[in-house]
Amino acid sequence: MPLVTAKRTGLVDQVITQIRELVSSGEWPVDEKIPAEAELVAALGVGRNTVREAVRALSHAGLLEVRQGDGTFVRATNEISGAVRKLCGTELRQVLEVRRALEVEGARLAARARTEDDLREMTARLAAREAAAQERDSAAVIANDAEFHRLLVAASHNPVLISLYDGIREAVTSSVATTFNPALPPEQLLSHTALLDAVREQDPRRAAEEASGFLDELLAQTGSQDEASGQ
Repeated sequence: MPLVTAKRTGLVDQVITQIRELVSSGEWPVDEKIPAEAELVAALGVGRNTVREAVRALSHAGLLEVRQGDGTFVRATNEISGAVRKLCGTELRQVLEVRRALEVEGARLAARARTEDDLREMTARLAAREAAAQERDSAAVIANDAEFHRLLVAASHNPVLISLYDGIREAVTSSVATTFNPALPPEQLLSHTALLDAVREQDPRRAAEEASGFLDELLAQTGSQDEASGQ
């Protein structure tokens, strides 16, 4: 999606719209550096102040992050996710609390609404997660774990819940990465097999219990770490 010269009216809004589309489409990936200000000015055909104002607005919205001396980076793909990451920052506990609220209900609904296709996708994702653990591929473990949870919520077939969860996907992945311990042997990797079994057997109560169980454990660990650090 190439940048195009902006029209003379509503320049800042037009630049904001173009940058937002590049970010949401993934053409400018999360955590990647965006083109330098001079490049944006040339591509868009606008002044430096217009570009700066647009970048400033998107930074306030949480989509971009300006790092002094290093450039501007993509922080999130949408305002909801950006707001969560911006508000939570390093507050892992807050992210886990939000995940618990959405994932427990997602698991409960998935146990009622899941399809055979949903089960196949979740089963394949857990298998990929286990294989990555055996290969000591931490990045793949994290990616597959986060995707499993997304598929679990998607199996609820509740569009509002799915949309809310999609809005915090970067925060979810970040929390998975933060709580994953690559030093643990593969056999000690937290298993989601019981959760998937409960969804497969269409047991909403057990599915909710399984979903809340591991998140409660992570929350307890986070609380202990906060106490140890004096927070």
